[in-house]
Amino acid sequence: MISLSQRKSQLEARLSELQARLHRIDDELDTHTSPDWEDIANEREAEEVLEDLGSAGQLELRQISAALQRIDAGDFGTCTKCGAKIGEDRLNLLPHTPFCRRCAG
Repeated sequence: MISLSQRKSQLEARLSELQARLHRIDDELDTHTSPDWEDIANEREAEEVLEDLGSAGQLELRQISAALQRIDAGDFGTCTKCGAKIGEDRLNLLPHTPFCRRCAG
């Protein structure tokens, strides 16, 4: 069983990792400046992929921040919808989840 402090460290590490990745994505999006039309089309396609990755990363970042707030409030591991305990197996797979298996489905 993972302790609350270990879970918090795990979430904080993932948060740092995501922030670094999102920073790299922003940097990559800012560096594309090709005068060739074919290169511009390829860059735009790559930018769309990076933007999608950035959006997914932003969502996970918000979910992790909310989980860290629940830890600080003493509510972590409790479903925010029904109040049931979130199973350890579920938290191992999705440590930032606010829902028990029943409410998530």
